[in-house]
Amino acid sequence: MRRRRECKLVFGYRILSRSAVVVLCRTQNWHRRAGAVELTFAAGSDELSRKSGVLSLSLSVLSLFSGAGGMDIGLSRAGYEHVGLVEIGQLQRQTIELNTDWPLLGDGDVNSLAQTLRPSDLGLERGDLGLMAGGPPCQPFSMAAQWAARGRRGMLDTRARTVESTLRLVRTFLPHAVMFENVSGFVRGPRSAMAYLDEEFSRINHEEGVSYRLHVEILNAADYGVPQNRRRAIVVALRDGGEFRWPSVTHKERPRTAWDALWDVRPSDPPIARGKWAELLPRIPEGGNYLWLTSRGGGPELFGYRTKYWNFLLKLAHDQPSWTLPASPGPSTGPFHWENRPLAVEEQLRIQGFPDEWRIAGNHREQTVQVGNATPALLAEVLGMSIRRSVTGVEPSDPSLLRRPAAQTRRPLKPLSTVPERFAGLIGTKSAHAGEGLGPSGRLRQEPTRTGESI
Repeated sequence: MRRRRECKLVFGYRILSRSAVVVLCRTQNWHRRAGAVELTFAAGSDELSRKSGVLSLSLSVLSLFSGAGGMDIGLSRAGYEHVGLVEIGQLQRQTIELNTDWPLLGDGDVNSLAQTLRPSDLGLERGDLGLMAGGPPCQPFSMAAQWAARGRRGMLDTRARTVESTLRLVRTFLPHAVMFENVSGFVRGPRSAMAYLDEEFSRINHEEGVSYRLHVEILNAADYGVPQNRRRAIVVALRDGGEFRWPSVTHKERPRTAWDALWDVRPSDPPIARGKWAELLPRIPEGGNYLWLTSRGGGPELFGYRTKYWNFLLKLAHDQPSWTLPASPGPSTGPFHWENRPLAVEEQLRIQGFPDEWRIAGNHREQTVQVGNATPALLAEVLGMSIRRSVTGVEPSDPSLLRRPAAQTRRPLKPLSTVPERFAGLIGTKSAHAGEGLGPSGRLRQEPTRTGESI
């Protein structure tokens, strides 16, 4: 006869497998392994638990490169329960601890944990884990890297060792599903990781008797209700070799806008624009950038056409989704608020689809790094429900993180027509960009995009 125990805590699941039970409780950070234990839960479990009372191990998740928790919030809302998070950044770990009791593993070094972590450490058997998810460091594959002296190096970059360690953990755990989120260069171009992923998953299939099949796509978060144009590469691998149905596009024609996200946000400490060019922000219209102040714009000619990076003095437009939030913006790097200032952290979180109660550790610069590096939580929820459908057959519901449109309207402010006196001497004819292929991106030959494929 099964023993019966009660978890008298705010939040808990019973997780039944062949020989193990993992109990994760919101008010404590602990896990326990026991044989054939049945658990009764107090009120407070999420909708999935209220309906079934049982969380299959197919809905357990091991999170890698957890960062500020964007992906993990979304996966949790999709019904997944964390058996562990791997994050090396101290501020990011503080952020996770500020908001949850999800279990952080070791010192967060995925390269070290890949050598030692075993399913039994988490109360699991090999093959029990439902999902392994994460976004390895993007620098080896990012567009920004091509401006560096050595250019974009992909898997030749020493930081790409984290991808190798992730695949080592895949082999160790053999989860039902794997998901990577990264910049588009992760799956396309001559320095992408796709050749390595193809080879390693094929080797795992051959040596471990499984059938992982890769599904690759580049998604725009705005198409799923995130108030931000943010294109990200998503790789999903299913262990049984089955088809993966990508989430249906829901907001391509009527996207959520920056105004939808920010209309009711009242920042506690709105930042002030600083730097050499800050005074020019009021001279640029909403949705515009420095190009307004070139020969092809509507203002005085202060800069050469296409001689600056795209988000130089870039401003939000209230009637469009936000531009992509950067992780390490300089003083002139947008998107800036239409109030001609940097975005407050509360506003950044809204644009990234985080819940309002989520807090970020650190000062404004450190918070911006964390939020800018995060996976949009709403996008992660939508993807998590689609992966859950592939593994369990449960159809997706409406995402809980999708916000309603703004309850008020506004009119955009008109830009000022004059520039401060100290910039008057810069007005005049300027040389434009030298031409296509002559900038930094011309160093790399672009290859066809590997998206919309099953491998």
